[in-house]
Amino acid sequence: MITGEPSPDRHADDAGGPILVGALVPLSPPGWVEAGRHLLAGLELGVREVNDAGGVAGRPLELVVRDTAADPRRVSAAVDELAHLGVVALAGEYHSVVARAAAGRADALGLPFLCSSAVLDGLTEQPTDWVARLPPPQSRGWRIYADHLLAEGHRRVAVVTQPSVYWAAGTGILRDHLAAYGGTVVELDSGALTLDGVCDALVDRGATALLLLVGHPQPAVPIVRAVRRDCRLADVLIGAPAGQPELADWATSLGADGAGVPFLSYQPDRLGPLGSRVGTGLGDRLGEAPSFVAFEGYDTIAVLAEAMRTHGTDRAGVAAAWPHVTVEGTRGRIGFSRVPGIGVWQWAGAPVLVVDGDPAAPGRLRVLHRG
Repeated sequence: MITGEPSPDRHADDAGGPILVGALVPLSPPGWVEAGRHLLAGLELGVREVNDAGGVAGRPLELVVRDTAADPRRVSAAVDELAHLGVVALAGEYHSVVARAAAGRADALGLPFLCSSAVLDGLTEQPTDWVARLPPPQSRGWRIYADHLLAEGHRRVAVVTQPSVYWAAGTGILRDHLAAYGGTVVELDSGALTLDGVCDALVDRGATALLLLVGHPQPAVPIVRAVRRDCRLADVLIGAPAGQPELADWATSLGADGAGVPFLSYQPDRLGPLGSRVGTGLGDRLGEAPSFVAFEGYDTIAVLAEAMRTHGTDRAGVAAAWPHVTVEGTRGRIGFSRVPGIGVWQWAGAPVLVVDGDPAAPGRLRVLHRG
């Protein structure tokens, strides 16, 4: 069940009603609305299946959804509100900078937060026991992406960027990893260059690959169109490690120009029985093929439900469950550990692939590299 306004001051250990879970999702611009829609679909399906199976300790789960709109200040206020409303835990968020704000506030309030889909390594400033994360850290995924570039012979790489902690961190990861193998990374400021200026810079620098470290659809879509239409850049690879091509609006916006753009996917080559069944349910709910973001939403609820079953339905119990909980997810068996350099409980076994849309078969993904 989805609710907007539960009664205030409901306590997390109130045995007489539903167990409230706060859901943080981008549902309006400038947030990536389609990512939020997929994430929420996974959270909703997970809740429905838990409740159809009898709930947790005989009590149903209930989502209390808040739109983050990719705004760190907005999400901080939402976390405060949800804590007041009595949620047992927080779930969700796609945008890394917003998830970082949510994690910091949740840590300060002593409110468990299971981050569904944000990868920034520094999710919290200090190590915390209150926060756990499903997707792999950015440093792991983006190094795997850099390995793919190297394997394909790309050592002169350009990145077109916007100001953001997330994009800056990604640029640093790529630069350091490529430099170890003689590669270079040049930054192009999307705010300072025209589309023609981006194309001219690629020619001048002799770049063989351009990575889109920018938002979608703006300015990513016009940049792709400009590069595709410049005959000087016919052999330049366009890449999007952050996963912009994963969702359907990429193909809708770009058509054939959007194919052949490698991106990171946190989904295995083939889903097992659980993943296949859930994928069918997600597809019915979304009216399109589910992205890995939707599976992340479903797995988030599976983990939280198991944590509550094994360690109790209060906030402290959920947080205490992170190092002990283990559950079969749609993309593998999920458990959490401490990963060097990461301050939250981390699922270290998340799958990482580099994939792209097959130019010869619209709608089909090709696996290019396995992490």
